[in-house]
Amino acid sequence: MASPLKTEQKPVNILVLDQEGPSATALRQVLDSEGWRVKIIADSRLMLNELRSGEWSLVIANIAMLGLDSPGYLTLSELAGVPVEEGGRLRGLFLVPELTGSQYVGVLEKARQPYVLRPYHLHDFLEKVSDLLVEVQAIEAPLRQVRYEFGGLRKKKREASKANSMFASRDTYSYSEEELAEYEKQEQSQSKRVKPRTNLGGPLR
Repeated sequence: MASPLKTEQKPVNILVLDQEGPSATALRQVLDSEGWRVKIIADSRLMLNELRSGEWSLVIANIAMLGLDSPGYLTLSELAGVPVEEGGRLRGLFLVPELTGSQYVGVLEKARQPYVLRPYHLHDFLEKVSDLLVEVQAIEAPLRQVRYEFGGLRKKKREASKANSMFASRDTYSYSEEELAEYEKQEQSQSKRVKPRTNLGGPLR
């Protein structure tokens, strides 16, 4: 009996507007590790051309490179604001340098635009990215649902402080009692068998 055909999952395409360098490289590595297709551009003028292609599920943009009154920002904000029920298939996430946050945060919050302050926690960054991808139905479930499948939480907290400077220190992480209980449960079950490890929060090489 022939097996039923499986619906092929469309690739997740993410466009990143950021300056070239270690931070952009680390960001690419993090997103690539999830199996997503990533393209990094360092020129805000190119972003409009990329948006016209319609192939992107998420655009991550350094707001300091874009500005709040540029055509790129206005276009991305408009496209990202279209509800899924009305055909919206794109979301935007703005990277805000912490030292210049006061210039941008108020405007972004008033416009209800998603943003993260840099440096930021890898944990929080991936959650926000996955939430936006779920919103436009690019992925089925947020990453937090599988975070504790892979053990080594304490080790990750120690190792991540050595990660690229685009990420804040993991020493300041806080976990709820439920999350820690889930981690301990996973640790006990994994001690009885060997499982492959997936690095979601260790140093980026």
